[in-house]
Amino acid sequence: MENIKVLFLDIGGVLLSDGWNHHARKEAIAKFGLEEVQFQKDHSVAFPLFENGKLTLDEYLECVVFNVERDFTKAEFAEFMFSQSTQLPGFLPWLVEWKKHNNIRIFSINNEGKEFNDYRISKFNLHQVFDAFISSCEVGYSKPDPSIFKLALGIVQIEPQNCLYFDDRAIHVSIAKQLGLNAHVHQSFEQTKQILQQLKTA
Repeated sequence: MENIKVLFLDIGGVLLSDGWNHHARKEAIAKFGLEEVQFQKDHSVAFPLFENGKLTLDEYLECVVFNVERDFTKAEFAEFMFSQSTQLPGFLPWLVEWKKHNNIRIFSINNEGKEFNDYRISKFNLHQVFDAFISSCEVGYSKPDPSIFKLALGIVQIEPQNCLYFDDRAIHVSIAKQLGLNAHVHQSFEQTKQILQQLKTA
């Protein structure tokens, strides 16, 4: 902890809600009258392609929702999807201030489809925190693939033991630890805040 040079952060589940998670999809099923089993099956096939930049949002929707005739539009459905993104309490404004007083670069390592990624960065002004975004849609790898962590380390050119990483999913943290990063499961803002405050006085 004394020689941390870079902070890597997940976004969904840490700073923001998971934009298109199981709960959001359940709400979409109810709101738009989708056939649940088929929708979830199609989603499970198409979403990794969307997340890794192989499908656009329009193409994902065509495969998963609009593969049958609907009485609503893609624009209406996409608007609902985007509306599921919210800022989690506390962490983001605190991190903005914390960064001003700490000489540590901050990068995302996040899984996100291109349109979602661009929307969330703009909507929540994430440039005020992150120096760059290592997003699955841009690099073609998604967590827990070790390749995205190796790519991140190559980009920052910092040894893994000098990097700190927070993610809300234990499997992602486990992979990061295997590669030598100081990785922690993000369980709450207060818990993560306490760890980051140690860096401030280290």
